[in-house]
Amino acid sequence: MLRERRIDTNPAQGRVLFVLWEEGPLPIYELAKRVSLGKSTLTSTLDRLEAKGQVLRIRSQEDRRKIVIQLTPENAAMRTLYEDVSREMTKLFYRGIADREIDTFEAMLSRILGNLDRDERPCDAPSLRHPDA
Repeated sequence: MLRERRIDTNPAQGRVLFVLWEEGPLPIYELAKRVSLGKSTLTSTLDRLEAKGQVLRIRSQEDRRKIVIQLTPENAAMRTLYEDVSREMTKLFYRGIADREIDTFEAMLSRILGNLDRDERPCDAPSLRHPDA
């Protein structure tokens, strides 16, 4: 559906754009946390988005070491297209499924995400649990 609308982005780029649409300009370290991408992946993703004219890297006036990522004015039309595709995909995903089933499914997914969020730790942190637990 994105290709039909001549939108050429990969999933990582879509995550970055979505977070920036929802939260506005963010320091690069905050953006990395929000999109759960490693430093090198985020850097190359931002390079591609910047080359396409979708984002800007702005150096903070208060702290020159801090870089803030913000959307370009040209990006506003892309958000509308993404939202249209998102609505169409949601209709496709849930076609033939009753509202109460959708509510149950989404509640389960929410619980799973909550479990993952509560157990999240840095990738290099050792597990305190037995592997078979």
